[in-house]
Amino acid sequence: MTDNQTTNGRLVIGTQRYSSWSLRGWLPVKLAKLPVTVQVIALEGAGQTRALKALSPNGCVPYLEHDGAKVWDSLAIADYCAEFEPSLWPQERAARAVARSIAAEMHSGFRGVRSTFPMNLGRVARPLTTPLPEDAVKDIARINTIWAETRAQFGQGGPYLFGANFGIADAMFAPVVYRFLSYAVPGLSEVAQAYMQAVIKHPLMQEWQADAAQEPESWQLPLYESIP
Repeated sequence: MTDNQTTNGRLVIGTQRYSSWSLRGWLPVKLAKLPVTVQVIALEGAGQTRALKALSPNGCVPYLEHDGAKVWDSLAIADYCAEFEPSLWPQERAARAVARSIAAEMHSGFRGVRSTFPMNLGRVARPLTTPLPEDAVKDIARINTIWAETRAQFGQGGPYLFGANFGIADAMFAPVVYRFLSYAVPGLSEVAQAYMQAVIKHPLMQEWQADAAQEPESWQLPLYESIP
């Protein structure tokens, strides 16, 4: 979990099997190559993780300490990382505006998808046994549209939303990719499916998944593991 170099701070994240917000913070930190130690806290579920109350200003993950700076909230961490690695946002102004907009939309919305498909990297391509709620169906359609339109307008140079660079917008949607694949979500376009395959194959996504697989079984929560 720790880079083989002199560290200058720490990134506090939660159980990698479950913590979508941690993934959104961890990816930009890794992409920006910030020399920090990664500290993983076992989550207790439902925002009740007592260990975080003394570590993070808002009692949540992710939380970054780097070179005297303290940053919490995944989008704030991502934007902080872009100060060190500007390519995390598209270079062109109009593309950058879209990237910031869809990253913020993901950050603040899509509660239907969040509640219906909790991230669980231990779940392998198994659809839910109950009909999808209307808000989840609407969210899936909106995400499908975002991916298709962004790829069509800005993604010609590579497999990600804005081409060759895996950036902050991709990091914001990375947990959704895990969710859609884990729950075998139906109705996704060919563009969406190709995009998901590109994201899941990114080396950092593979690293996250490998780390999650090494977590103790005692960290697993019935709240998520019992979803049929």
